[in-house]
Amino acid sequence: MPELSEADRLTARSLLDDLRAKIDEASAGNEALRFQLKRYIAKRLEFDERGTPTHRKRLKEQKRESQNGVCASCEEDLPETGAELHRVRAIAGYTPENTRLLCPRCHANAEALAKL
Repeated sequence: MPELSEADRLTARSLLDDLRAKIDEASAGNEALRFQLKRYIAKRLEFDERGTPTHRKRLKEQKRESQNGVCASCEEDLPETGAELHRVRAIAGYTPENTRLLCPRCHANAEALAKL
């Protein structure tokens, strides 16, 4: 995935500055509230990208069933715990069409290849 241009980074920094100012205003000097607002917003932005843990858990269950309990890469039996959802295209999110359930070894290999 291409990196942000300098102009895009400036836009992002401006958005962050605006958001921080709004958080400061909303918290009115209450340090605990400021902390909680920042944490809540950060988590919701993460959910926008990755979906909720419940969503991903259901998707893992669906993928395990549709893949007949085998890794989508090496076709060996998936472990009872620790199988990992892999997004084919990270930007496309965690959807049935864009994910495969992999054993930890195959997922680590897929992630390493994606960084090349």
